[in-house]
Amino acid sequence: MKNEKYKLLRQGIFYDVVGMATMAIPVIGPFLDILWAPIAAKQMSEMYKGTEGKVASVLVFLEEILPFTDIIPTFTLMWLYSFVWKKQPTPRTIKIRVNE
Repeated sequence: MKNEKYKLLRQGIFYDVVGMATMAIPVIGPFLDILWAPIAAKQMSEMYKGTEGKVASVLVFLEEILPFTDIIPTFTLMWLYSFVWKKQPTPRTIKIRVNE
């Protein structure tokens, strides 16, 4: 589980860097964002399953398609939400008494 968690972090940082790299190309960069936005959304939904992954994929699509928002590290923020900020349910023990 721990290896999978950090694999997601490495992938997320890589995708964030790719998304930010388009900002460095003066004229062609915005057009590359149009191509990158659906790819990034698909990757996000594959990395994070369920409703949270769907919401994050919409957010990363919007972040990549809108101008001047490439600086936001959406994949890394999603990883932080999933593994640092989100409260995990605490395991509870249920005691069962058996009549003897």
